[in-house]
Amino acid sequence: MSGILDDFKDAFAKRNNGLIQLIWLNVAVYVVMLLCLITLTVFFKKPDVFENALSYFSLTPAMGTFLFRPWTILTYAFFHSVNPIAHLLPNMLMLYWFGAIIQEFLGSRRLINLYILGALFGGILALLSFNFIPYYQGAINTTIIGASGSVMAIVFAAATLMPDYTFFLFLIGPVRIKYIAFFFFLISLAGAIGTNAGGGIVHLGGAFLGYLYVKQLQAGRDWGTPLDAIFDFFQNIFKRTEKPTIKVAYRQKESTYSSSPAGVGGGYPDDDEVDEILDKISRSGYESLTKEEKQKLFKASQK
Repeated sequence: MSGILDDFKDAFAKRNNGLIQLIWLNVAVYVVMLLCLITLTVFFKKPDVFENALSYFSLTPAMGTFLFRPWTILTYAFFHSVNPIAHLLPNMLMLYWFGAIIQEFLGSRRLINLYILGALFGGILALLSFNFIPYYQGAINTTIIGASGSVMAIVFAAATLMPDYTFFLFLIGPVRIKYIAFFFFLISLAGAIGTNAGGGIVHLGGAFLGYLYVKQLQAGRDWGTPLDAIFDFFQNIFKRTEKPTIKVAYRQKESTYSSSPAGVGGGYPDDDEVDEILDKISRSGYESLTKEEKQKLFKASQK
């Protein structure tokens, strides 16, 4: 068990590791939920206490409930149904496959921004739909949980950014991700009038957000900038509270390796260099990078 905890800590200690951090966070929340449910059910015979507690993290479209629990517009995206585990597993697999594309070409920070924005946009669309469309008002007290909206944002962002990127699917063969995204869109569209209408609406909201996010990024507008400012604000607070450490620099060794190109044997590129390269990708695509820029981007991914 200590080894798992060490892996969890290590995942959050590494820089540019947003994909694994998101997966770990979702799994950790699921494990805590599972242990709480088992404890309350087996030892105290009060599973209703668990359901009541979960309602404070689930999104309920009824405005009277939501206004007293506004944080649920985000927290719902980190909670999944405990039974069956099939609710968690597909989301994490899709997050891993498509999130790797976003992290590789747009960076870890933008992947996290997409996850959060997908949850917010999907939740807002659900609130609007259940409160203003008569068809849904009969089920306004439904509860919504799951990372599907956030994952759909990442799927559609990847399909918009790299539409011809190919996955090799079991028993099917090579499939371009734009067709995979379209298939999920059809499922979500059908689900929007099914028994899980709330989930279907959240999926559609995430899908539209992912598409628009990349289109805006290609136009030079990053919708994640406000989130970056929030993250930087809290990082600066924590940095000010940390105790100063003494570092020893071996200048001779640094100068020895600095003659090698970045990504081959040299030092890691700084954050400004990486940001410039990612901006160039968002404007002109990966193939517009020079060999040296590709090496720097690869080196940065090894941090």
